[in-house]
Amino acid sequence: MKKLWFLGALAVMAAFGSSLQAEEGKKAPEYGWKKQLVGTLNISQTSLDNWVQGGENTFAWQLDVLGHFEEDREVFNWNNTAKLSYGMSKIGEAEPRKSVDEIRFESVYRRKLGWFVDPYAAFRVESQLTKGYTYSDAGKVAVSDFWDPAYLVESAGLGFQPASFVKSRLGIAFKQTMTRNFAPLYADNPATAKIEKVRSEVGVESVSDFNKKLAENMLYTGKLQLFSNLKGIRAVDVRWDNLLTAKVTKIVSVTLDFRLFYDRDVSKKRQIRQALLVGLTYSFL
Repeated sequence: MKKLWFLGALAVMAAFGSSLQAEEGKKAPEYGWKKQLVGTLNISQTSLDNWVQGGENTFAWQLDVLGHFEEDREVFNWNNTAKLSYGMSKIGEAEPRKSVDEIRFESVYRRKLGWFVDPYAAFRVESQLTKGYTYSDAGKVAVSDFWDPAYLVESAGLGFQPASFVKSRLGIAFKQTMTRNFAPLYADNPATAKIEKVRSEVGVESVSDFNKKLAENMLYTGKLQLFSNLKGIRAVDVRWDNLLTAKVTKIVSVTLDFRLFYDRDVSKKRQIRQALLVGLTYSFL
């Protein structure tokens, strides 16, 4: 099954690459800085009073802040993206629980040589803000926290941009998984007696970014990341983020957020997170 995911992801990338080569005439490039900072607040609430059919009061909120700072010049492109997401939900008298928590920053420098492919260097860091728990009838157990784990990836290789809305790159990558109190869950090597709080891997990384306006008020953004430490198909880490946003009015938007994540060192099964959100959007830049 994991092999099918990997091959399927490569097939999607290949299909995009071949079809986008036929994209019609490109516009003249506009050099300089492009800056964007957008915040979105999503809230849902249900309140029941003397509701004989039964049910629970619910309240949930999620705050997303997305930043994009790109400098494009004739000889280079420097692209920086940042994401901060945090949300909680409460059902009935139960204590509020975290529903989403993510810190992410990525910086990619690409040198333009006028070839089909260009050399690049990239850095990425991912973590979370607050402590995370798993819940059961016996109570809750902490399983993560700020910088616990944190993922750092440094890479260099070749990138190409077959169309204005897709960028792909492939290169050698160095990945560090850093922990503090939850090393056994994320970084420790069970084959050794010592508990390692940092796990370092060297491998190959493929990243494809998509940003396509599907309609006047609808935008699709996606990122497909594949990392292999060259120990076999089972050792391929997969992260596939998909975000479909439709603007209802100038400040009201509907968002479908879907993520597929697989890291055998964390779980032998794939992980999926999906959310359908309606909220207020404000552009700071």
